Amino acid sequence: MNANKPASLHSLKSDLDRVDAHIVQAEEYEELPELTDEMLAKAKVCKGGRPLSANPKKLISIRLPADVIERWKATGPGWQTRMAERLSEVR
Repeated sequence: MNANKPASLHSLKSDLDRVDAHIVQAEEYEELPELTDEMLAKAKVCKGGRPLSANPKKLISIRLPADVIERWKATGPGWQTRMAERLSEVR
């Protein structure tokens, strides 16, 4: 499934209106285990996402002639990376 496209209600196979309308009753809490200090000590926080880069890239905006961009695009996928590498060689 495309990450940019939200899931349709039919693909979830769930009645979200019914789930949203449910009010948790006191007896439902009895099903949950009591959290102990030992359980909390074993817990670990997992942050999502990629690890931080040692050399992070910075977003900029630059205007280039259309023919320059087309020549780089004609070299195939990864042209932005190759362009960045070429620019970093010029110091």
